[in-house]
Amino acid sequence: MLVPDRKAVRELLTRYASLRIAQAERQMPTAARELEDVSYTLCVMMGTSAIHEAIAKADALLLTKGAPEGAEAGGENGLTLVG
Repeated sequence: MLVPDRKAVRELLTRYASLRIAQAERQMPTAARELEDVSYTLCVMMGTSAIHEAIAKADALLLTKGAPEGAEAGGENGLTLVG
């Protein structure tokens, strides 16, 4: 199985979170469309059909072997997008 590029996954997760916040603050059609695109891309990249599954898999990927030294157990800063 191919493993997605960790940097690309991290960037998508960051973009996803930013768009979710933007949509929660103010509904905008352009942000909604971009959120759909980012969600779809995350699902494809992580091999899932549901965004919550994709986020969980992406978080797990970023927590696995190859994490930068000094990273805490919960991720680089101890935060994840799935709770």
